[in-house]
Order: sequence, then structure tokens, then C-alpha cells
Amino acid sequence: MSGRAGVPRLEWPQVCARRLERHALASGSPDANPAGVAGAICGAHAQVLSAAELSLGLRLQGATRTDVRDALWTERSLVKTYGPRGTVHLLPTRDLPTWTGALSAIPSTNQFPDEVRLTAGQTEEVVGAIGQALEDAELTVEELGEAVLAATGPWAGDLVVPAFQEKWPRWRQAITVAAHRGALCFGPNRGRRVTYTNPHRWLPDFRPSRGRAALTRVVRHYLRAYGPATSKQFAQWIGGPPGWAAELFDSLAGELREVEFDGSPAWLAADDTPLPETEPEGVRLLPYFDAYTVGSHPRKRIFQGRAAERALSRTGQAGTFPVLLVDGTVAGVWHLRRSGRKLDVTVESLRRLGKGRQAELDDEVERIGRILEGTPRLTMGTVTVGGHA
Repeated sequence: MSGRAGVPRLEWPQVCARRLERHALASGSPDANPAGVAGAICGAHAQVLSAAELSLGLRLQGATRTDVRDALWTERSLVKTYGPRGTVHLLPTRDLPTWTGALSAIPSTNQFPDEVRLTAGQTEEVVGAIGQALEDAELTVEELGEAVLAATGPWAGDLVVPAFQEKWPRWRQAITVAAHRGALCFGPNRGRRVTYTNPHRWLPDFRPSRGRAALTRVVRHYLRAYGPATSKQFAQWIGGPPGWAAELFDSLAGELREVEFDGSPAWLAADDTPLPETEPEGVRLLPYFDAYTVGSHPRKRIFQGRAAERALSRTGQAGTFPVLLVDGTVAGVWHLRRSGRKLDVTVESLRRLGKGRQAELDDEVERIGRILEGTPRLTMGTVTVGGHA
């Protein structure tokens, strides 16, 4: 269909079906590997590593959490680092030059007051000290802090950064900056302790790509996974200022294609393939901060009606609840409790599931059991009747 002045008008069902396909949620990818899936969805959120393992496993046929762990810690085809929005992600190692080049080119949005904020010179000192300390080591944050203070000065240890119920030392503002510049990533946990290391340990020739070229590639990857989208939505997703993102999209006008979606202008990559004609289908259980729910807009289409009240945070943030997805839209939430190999899965559906949908849900719970290498048991929580799904 055409919108204003010949601009194509896209309808929600075909856009939703396209996103499910691009996210390998319409059907699992039989030939892909964890790194390939992470690349397709622009990274898997990994603040809770088990959620990232499930996010990737759900998009692969026959995969388990062990496959994801092997890709991360043995094959090194995945890297755990600070990605979009400064949050922890699993990213393809092969794409690390692009991601570091793009993320380090985003204008700083440091909101700390002057007496807390690192100066530009101090930031350079700390990032350099971090990279050097991690060249041949995997260090906890305390061990890394000792090395940074020894290389810089006592000012780096001033307890000035607000953090929950305490204050962190000044230097810790630069951890994300160091990751975005390619000087830091996560190492394997030491027991329950997080460690950091330097990706140059296994990528000796690694260098961040040039900012402009890297940003162009990230915009294209983002639009392939989440488009059509606006520059404002891209800014929210990557963690940059809206004005900067608008200028970036304007500068890429020759590489983007304007469409009308949900009554407003939006963008796709100019050479992207046509949208599918199929309807969005399938029942999925997505974990905390799954890429599909975090990156997809408009929220009112993904979280319709009571789903917005139940599955979004008070500020409208997506991903803070694991969600039941029916035909591409949120139809409830779910909870997982593990005890050894036993997995208790409780699903709270906001609509009555017919026999066919219930059978799909049963299959999905079994898949989660295989991925997480446990024995699942499904319990249906409170159901709000709003018709059959």
C-alpha cells in the first residue's frame, strides 16, 4: 500500500511478521550458531547471563546453554561486554571492531556534576591504566581498582560516584568507556565474582573501526532487526542523544528508505528485502530483557491493552518482565524458579489460550527445559479472560 506522495505504507501485521522472522522467533534457525544469532539481533542483553543463554537458545534449533557458554568462554566467538545503552551484552567477537567504533563515537551523556565527573584527561589516564592492567590478567573490580590507582593517583579512588546504598570510586565511571574503546570486556566469573579482561588477549590485531563507518553499519543492522524505525527510537535503543541520532539518519538519507508506519515516517535500509505477506504466528516465552521486546516499537503495538500495565515498568521500560508472546505481541508474563534440575515455570496469561495455543505453550516449556538443561513443570497462573488466543 502507498501512503503520502508515493511513500510505501506498512501495516503492523507484516512488520510484526518480519521482526519475528529476523529474530528467528517464527522458527528456530537450523544452521546458525550463537554468534550468528547474536549478530542478527544486535546483541543479547546479558546482565543476567542465564537470560542471554535462553534468548540465544530459543532462536536456535537443538541448542543448550552449554552451547552458548562454549561460544563465549571456549570458542571466543561471543564476547561479553558493555554494549548499547551501556548495558551488558553478548556480541559476536567478529563484530567487536564495529561495535567499539560505533559506541565510542556516541556523544557523551555524562550527567554527573563537575565535582564527581572525570575530566577528559583523567578519563584518558584511567582507560589507559585499565587496558594495561588487563593485558595479561582477569581481575575483579577491586583488583582492577588497585591497579588503576597505582597507575594514576589517589584522586581516582575518591568515593564520589552514587551507586545504590554506597559510593563508588571516581575511576569506575570509565569502565564502560574502556569497554567501548576496546580496552575491557568480561572474563569468566571467579566463583561468584565478576572479572574483567582485555579482548586483545585473544584478538591481538583488534582495533575499533572508524566511527562513521561503524555507525553506518550499526544503523543498517538495527533497521534490519527492528525496522521500520525512527531516529528517536534508534537513539533510545543505542543510548545516544536524540538530536545526534536525527543528524546521523539525515546524513545517511541516501542509504535509507522512508516508509509510513503506524501513521508516521520511519526508515528501512534502502536495499532491504520486501516484507513477508504471512501473518505473525507462534507462542514464545521470552526471558528478561530479550532483544525483541527491548528493541521493538511502537510499544503500544507490542504491549497492547493490559499487557502494558502488566509487562512494562512504571516508566514504560520493556524487558523488566519475562513475557508470553502470542503472534508477536505480549499476552502475559511468566516466572522461572530453579532447584537443581527442576524448573518450575509459571505462566500468567492475559487471555484464555485455546487448545492449539496451549499445546504450543507446552512445547515451548519443553524447549526451555532442553535449553536450560533441566526438567520443566508448567503451572498456569491467574488468567484474565479476554477471548481466545
